[in-house]
Amino acid sequence: MKTVLVVDDDAAHARMLKILMTDWGYEIHLADDGTSAIKMVKNQSFDMVLMDMKMVKMSGMEALQLIREYRPSLPVIIMTAYSSVNTAVKALKIGAYDYLTKPLDFDKLKLTIDRIFETVSLKIENRDLKNRLDEKALKHDIIGKSPAILALLDIINMVAPTEANVLVVGESGTGKELVSSAIHYNSSRKHKPYVRINCAAITESLLESELFGHEKGSFTGADKKRKGKFLQADKGSILLDEIGEMSLAMQAKLLRVIQEKEITPVGSDQNIKTDVRIIASTNKNLKEMSDQGSFRQDLYFRLNVVSIEIPPLRERDEDIPTLSLYFLQLFSKKNSRDIKGFSPKAMDAMIQYEWEGNVRELSNSVERAVVLARSDYITIEDLSFIQNQAMDSIEKGSDLKNIKLSQIEEKAIISTLESARGNKSEAARRLGITRKTLLKKLKQYGKA
Repeated sequence: MKTVLVVDDDAAHARMLKILMTDWGYEIHLADDGTSAIKMVKNQSFDMVLMDMKMVKMSGMEALQLIREYRPSLPVIIMTAYSSVNTAVKALKIGAYDYLTKPLDFDKLKLTIDRIFETVSLKIENRDLKNRLDEKALKHDIIGKSPAILALLDIINMVAPTEANVLVVGESGTGKELVSSAIHYNSSRKHKPYVRINCAAITESLLESELFGHEKGSFTGADKKRKGKFLQADKGSILLDEIGEMSLAMQAKLLRVIQEKEITPVGSDQNIKTDVRIIASTNKNLKEMSDQGSFRQDLYFRLNVVSIEIPPLRERDEDIPTLSLYFLQLFSKKNSRDIKGFSPKAMDAMIQYEWEGNVRELSNSVERAVVLARSDYITIEDLSFIQNQAMDSIEKGSDLKNIKLSQIEEKAIISTLESARGNKSEAARRLGITRKTLLKKLKQYGKA
């Protein structure tokens, strides 16, 4: 049953409304002034307030403002004399849902109340639906809207809720750890531990202890018992980064853990059950390695229940502007620089660049450009790595189809000037241009 607070200092009018609205199926409470209404709103739960605008102790306008402070979503209908309609309009601006003029048209009153309750109910349903959708929405830090990234997010969305082991494959710097994190934090294990270990960063002699733990005194330096990463990740997920660097001996031990779902700490004869979802990542081709015998085939199949391949940045260059601007804002704030953006030439050059180091290289390059930028915008002159790549290509005599003509021209002029031992007249003669043109070009290159 909906509860309505009627606020009116005309006792007879208030009692009449209570009888009428109770008959409509509402639970009615009465307040004879604005001050009492505010106290009741603070202490009780109401679904609506029907309030007279003109009262002796506190006006409906004042009461409305205070009620809005305590309960901003509580619907309030204002009752006003016809001559005070302008005041009622002001009340609407403050936050009243509607107003009715006295003497009240009871049919209109009922229709207004029913309409407002229906509207409020729809808002609540929409809010609940939005909350449910937000809960189901994929949570990730992967930036990009290219078809390749949208396809990647679609796969993550399908795989994350399952219990399958996942192998994340991609070149260095593509964001394998972001994908792995997205898998865990969108799974049913998201409230349990997410433990990461870089298999390439730990020596083989210590990796077993890191993964499975050890007993005190089990080897030199083991001065106390230690819990391994698998036990730390119990009921959660573990990321085995750079799994391709793991030795065959360790691969055999890992295979047993996957098959038996239990670990044996170093120096112990006790097997401990563990429930861990494994996410492995690598920049190597484990299939080729297994065919060559450098990676166990049975372990490869255990890890590769689902394989997710991250596309390199050069295959989704439409994401480069978005990523570049994201890093620009991030590193401008970090380094206290007010860099507003990239010049068109600089952005064109970044889109054409190969990015062998993928997103990691892009991130580092943008930060360097932000730190060294000479103006409010990053120009192509601030992107020395792109200039160097072009010059290296020219010097090596490689395919010049992707090298800008201006870069080839600059290299030709500088090389000719060097061979002429700095004699500008001689360099101009060899290049077939006037000395004035040469000086102009050198000034453009900052070599004058």
